[in-house]
Amino acid sequence: MVGNLNGHLGEDDYSEPLEILINSANKNNKFNLFGSIAFKNQLKDRLKVRSKLYHFIKDKDLPSPADPIFVTGLPRSGTTFLFNLLALDSEHRSPRYWEIMSPLPIVNNDFQLKKREWKINAELKFARTIIPKLKSMHHIRAQTPEECELIATMNVRSFVYMCMANVPEYVEYLKDCSFESVFMWHKRFFQILELNGRPKRWLLKDPSHIGHIPEILSTYPNAKFINIHRNPLESIGSFCSLTKNIRSAFTKNVDPKEVGNMVLDFWQHNLNRGIIEKQKLLPDQIADISYTNFIKDPLNIIKDVYAKLGIDMNIETENKMKQYLINQSNLQKKQHTYSLYEFGLSDEKVNHHFKNYMMNYEF
Repeated sequence: MVGNLNGHLGEDDYSEPLEILINSANKNNKFNLFGSIAFKNQLKDRLKVRSKLYHFIKDKDLPSPADPIFVTGLPRSGTTFLFNLLALDSEHRSPRYWEIMSPLPIVNNDFQLKKREWKINAELKFARTIIPKLKSMHHIRAQTPEECELIATMNVRSFVYMCMANVPEYVEYLKDCSFESVFMWHKRFFQILELNGRPKRWLLKDPSHIGHIPEILSTYPNAKFINIHRNPLESIGSFCSLTKNIRSAFTKNVDPKEVGNMVLDFWQHNLNRGIIEKQKLLPDQIADISYTNFIKDPLNIIKDVYAKLGIDMNIETENKMKQYLINQSNLQKKQHTYSLYEFGLSDEKVNHHFKNYMMNYEF
């Protein structure tokens, strides 16, 4: 069971989703011993980071962070591959996994950095032991540029928690709650990182951001977006498999059909909001790309994206990307196998739910 979590955390914007999440988790799950401890500790750790951040920043008047570029798209749709290539540009800066998990106190020397990295890598090694398939589905290291979806866990508004447990009431809350405070904390996090240097631009990634464009623009008026599109028949099944494998480490009662219906409903809702809000963006604020075209010719597709968004690519970045692609082609990758049928889904059902999305974009 997940108990109450308290602490002096500043604004009270976390208490409503926290209560809904805990009640939903306790109501719908039979946590194993590891799951009960890990779920509670994950919440406590993220709220502890929030508390440290709040007390560090509350009396400081810090400048707004550098303008961000957000990589978005359905989960498991090539966003990580795209993100990793873009991260090779020295004018881009992404948060490292260790920075998201433990940004404070600020690291001032190599010894502190190595100590922080060692601790985070030890935690990740343990996670891969508990969830063996995690490495082949989403490999993370302390120094890896990481998705900013984990920043939203400080505000207890993140789809991360629905990957960990069956929390239907919380998922319904996430679909329609305001994300203004999420991006307030998002901004505070990057203000702190910039105390160690301001990049030309931030490179960020979170599949769910496409459903929160108004809140993003309210916080970052000059934000730009790269939206990759993959056939939902591929990405939905893959995300269902990821969710099932993560939940299996926490609970005794994973229902694949419940996972399938939850994933289908949540991402349909998110994408439909994005289709509407993207129409309000300026032409140089958004670049839409096809997953199929990107996989066939990644470098030229990225060059097109740079041109669309008004960003210059220098020869150093181009050469880095070429070398990365050569290295990737030589890697032996473990196959991530799954089927829609396993999750109570069919081609027809997925196509029906995403018909609006599939009519608007090329895959």
